[in-house]
Amino acid sequence: MAMKRVVIIGGGIAGLAAAYRLTQTAPDLAITLIESDPRLGGKILTERTDGFIIEGGPDTFLSLKPRGLGLCRELGLENRLHGTNEKIRRTYVMRGNKLHELPEGLTGLIPSRFGPMTKTGLISPLGKLRMGLDYLIPPRSLNGDESLAAFVKRRLGRELYDRLIEPLMGGIYAGDGEQLSLAATFPQLRQTELEHGGLIKGMLAAKKKAPPSKPGSKKWSAFLTPTTGLAEIVEALEARLNGANAEIRCGTRVVGIEAASPGYQARLESGESLPADAIIFATPAFITADLISNLDSQLSNTLGAIPYVATATVSVAYPLADIPRPLDGYGYIIPRAEERPILACTWTSTKFPHRAPEGFGLIRAFVGRAGQEGALDVDDDDLLKLVRDELRRALGITTPPVLHRIFRWPKAMPQYTLGHLDRLTVIDQRLAVHPGLFVAGNAYRGIGIPDCIASGEAAADKARVFLNILTEQVPA
Repeated sequence: MAMKRVVIIGGGIAGLAAAYRLTQTAPDLAITLIESDPRLGGKILTERTDGFIIEGGPDTFLSLKPRGLGLCRELGLENRLHGTNEKIRRTYVMRGNKLHELPEGLTGLIPSRFGPMTKTGLISPLGKLRMGLDYLIPPRSLNGDESLAAFVKRRLGRELYDRLIEPLMGGIYAGDGEQLSLAATFPQLRQTELEHGGLIKGMLAAKKKAPPSKPGSKKWSAFLTPTTGLAEIVEALEARLNGANAEIRCGTRVVGIEAASPGYQARLESGESLPADAIIFATPAFITADLISNLDSQLSNTLGAIPYVATATVSVAYPLADIPRPLDGYGYIIPRAEERPILACTWTSTKFPHRAPEGFGLIRAFVGRAGQEGALDVDDDDLLKLVRDELRRALGITTPPVLHRIFRWPKAMPQYTLGHLDRLTVIDQRLAVHPGLFVAGNAYRGIGIPDCIASGEAAADKARVFLNILTEQVPA
């Protein structure tokens, strides 16, 4: 009997997690992972140079979502994980040309401590009063979805949304809260409103129910990263896959998928056709849409309807002597209302002190968000100038950086806009018509690294079940 084959298209973290899960649960399965770029990792891209550790894409993962930490444990990386700097934990928010400390006690975007909110200069007295009215405003009976912005303004007021919630949300999704779906991004907020009558009441109830920490249990930082960057996870996965004899083809492009008997054929740009009993698409939704366009137009159109936003990160390094303002925090976020082209600046060398040599500061700026992608329509020199102008205004830096790196990410961030859950329903229904086809990645049910890992593993499990290869049947 011929060995069954799963083809995984896309070598980002979702595709790698899918391939690794299959090597662990179905070692007799033939696995081919295809990546169009010459390297694996997708948006996880770490550069190590002259003592600096520079992340081109994400720089951490959320420890509360289990599959980031879980996969690192399986790969033997747990002891290499670092949290953010516990000695300096503050973050700032830009208002005008002044940096205000982000109030402590934000849980799921919502203030859960009254003291810091009453003291912050970010919100006016009237805005704070309006926020407190959440305790009295009854829940609204709504049928269907609501935008994230509409919900927060309805419960907590416009000022709190514009000055605090919007920049935090923008840092996660690079999106426009007026368009983002509440049900697809923060469904727990609507659930809290319905269950407790309001957000403040819900937070107070949650505090009462919070279980005490177990004695002796390790307390992880909210955000984690390996010592020399997130690429350590990619490198460990690649090593495991090579050791498991999974076939990895980098620099290879799939141009289409066709039904075959049995299974499918993946057509490569080289003209080769690769047979597959099952296919996992770990590619951006618009790429998957193109690949299956001849197979299912409705599925293709629905996938193609998921919008994306282009972004860029610009990392710059300076001697600390050239930075007039102390880098006394993790950095700062900039509300959309400020009408500045920069979304946020991370003070990387403070957030993770081991990421820069002694005596140097490493700063990373984020450019591009929904509705403000025009800032990216310049060459690299002008993009660097844009960041330098921001740092001059905010930190007083006037000298050129001793090192800079620019990473552009066209169509990088999927947007969970209104109707996203309806799109997911259609995608699931159409995939069911094509047994053996599965999707994974950040376009569907979570954009963070743990979400992508979980989606890749879930797709792998579905493929294994579909092929009737059960873990308990694998010889020890």
